Amino acid sequence: MRKGFEAYFTVLIELFWNKRRIMEVYLNSIEMGDGIYGTEAVVQQHFGRPAKQLTRANCALIAATLPNPLKFSSQNPSRYMLKRQTAIMRQMRHIDLPKW
Repeated sequence: MRKGFEAYFTVLIELFWNKRRIMEVYLNSIEMGDGIYGTEAVVQQHFGRPAKQLTRANCALIAATLPNPLKFSSQNPSRYMLKRQTAIMRQMRHIDLPKW
């Protein structure tokens, strides 16, 4: 039953929102730490600056916490997290991001 509702809402969301908007809403609402919701909040909490001032390394470290930011932390990264960050940064070199 729940999966049916999720599929219905997924179709509706994709009909009305573009991919950029879907990612924006997702990244601004997910729990990124204990009581920390959204990327701007985690950036300010873990890096002490606004998200617009992040480096590529900071962004890769935050991305490395996904899909489980409650288990993995960008504030105190483990050796495993640093390896994921390096791999993500390597992949970032092959992506041409649009200017939003």
